[in-house]
Amino acid sequence: MLPALDTAPSPTRTPSRWWALAVLMLPVLLVAIDNTVLAFALPAISEALTPSGQQLLWIVDIYPLVLAGLLIPMGSLGDRLGRRRLLLIGGTGFTLVSALAAFSPTAGTLIAARALMAVFGAMLMPATLSLIRNIFTDPSQRRTAIAIWAAGFSGGAALGPIVGGFLLEHFAWGSVLLLAVPVMLPLLALGPLLIPESKDPAPGPVDPLSVLLALATMTPLVYAIKRVSTSGLDVLSLAGAVIALLCGAAFVRRQLARPVPMLDVTLFTRPVFTGAVAANLLSVFSLVGFLYFVSQHLQLVSGHSPMEAGLLLLPGLVVTIIAGLVVVRVVRRITPATAVVAGLCLNATGFALVMVSGFWGGDLTLLTAFAVLGAGVGTAETISNDLILAAVPAEKAGAASAISETAYETGAVLGTAVLGSLLNAAYRSHLEVPAGLTTAQHTAASETLGGATAVAAELPARTGQALLDSAQRAFDSGALLTSGIGAGLMVIAALIAHRMLRG
Repeated sequence: MLPALDTAPSPTRTPSRWWALAVLMLPVLLVAIDNTVLAFALPAISEALTPSGQQLLWIVDIYPLVLAGLLIPMGSLGDRLGRRRLLLIGGTGFTLVSALAAFSPTAGTLIAARALMAVFGAMLMPATLSLIRNIFTDPSQRRTAIAIWAAGFSGGAALGPIVGGFLLEHFAWGSVLLLAVPVMLPLLALGPLLIPESKDPAPGPVDPLSVLLALATMTPLVYAIKRVSTSGLDVLSLAGAVIALLCGAAFVRRQLARPVPMLDVTLFTRPVFTGAVAANLLSVFSLVGFLYFVSQHLQLVSGHSPMEAGLLLLPGLVVTIIAGLVVVRVVRRITPATAVVAGLCLNATGFALVMVSGFWGGDLTLLTAFAVLGAGVGTAETISNDLILAAVPAEKAGAASAISETAYETGAVLGTAVLGSLLNAAYRSHLEVPAGLTTAQHTAASETLGGATAVAAELPARTGQALLDSAQRAFDSGALLTSGIGAGLMVIAALIAHRMLRG
């Protein structure tokens, strides 16, 4: 049976709750912007710090690798030490390290700073969602708060390219990291005044071995997924997957054996909880996977600048926000399960629209499809997060929030890895490289559309245009393939949600 989400009486609306939510939205916006803004700074970072290709990858990848491994331990730690306390510690650390990272003299220093940012970032996100669970006890108000929280992610994702484009046009690359300072200072000043403290009244002891096992499960898993997407299936990706599997099994066994586990893994025996986590993961998977190819198409096929592409995507992300807010009212008349299933079906429709439109669709079709998918993501994300939090006692909200955040992070990694690797494989198989290229040019053009675009600029006009036309057709053929697969996966996800969320 579903949790009784709608039967509790509505308490008096307290304005301070909504002010507290406003303050809690600051780290949400910052983390969401940080997820997308760094990619726009990579050319400037390459010019300033001259990193190797491997170092450039680690500048991007070290943050999600460390973050994924620490979300569950930090969520559990917040239940024990106090969620507001952990949020303020994380906010202080994230702000200081971001400011130091902005002035990194070497690529190695920047990589180390990004890893430390992930440690403090892992304190922020579970704390925000678990504090919402404890501040808003009325189901309707909680749904609205979660919708606003989810909108913060979408809004941050939309602002990332726009803010990044503006900052990089006027300032050095470090400005995208210094952004943390003005965003986080209001949280640190107002958080102690507006946000009430909450924690588990009967916490168990901190279990260092469980923390290490959680880290040793999620970090190799995310690494394996990322490596498969860039290098294919090899020894290192297989080793990462095996380590993750073994450590994950050991983690579960340890939690079941302990009288007070760090994470109550028996939550996953509840169909509603497990179904909501899966819906959460797959919604993010669809959003990130779609953004992977639509952002490249707008820039490299249609010829828009990064900032223009960000502005073109803005209406779809606004639809995501609106859908998340509207569904709060809709679930007063339909079941939460129906809303989640409808959201996943909209995701499938967005992918299907790209698939059936083919090469003649153009930018308008892509942006329409993104708006349809955005409506589905806003709907499914809001209600799935609400179901996750409603399925656990308030004192365990930190651990449940961490599971939700881990699903979000894993979905983001999978969206790029699975759909991105399929798109790249289709691109390579359909690309026709003209004769006369050097080995280095042939390799660069065969890897990515961006590589082909750069090589085409170095070639004589006729040869360059032939390569560019072939690369763009090959890329769009890959987008059609991944859209078909994405649509199929979302239909399967909707069927699973229909079965599990109805209990």
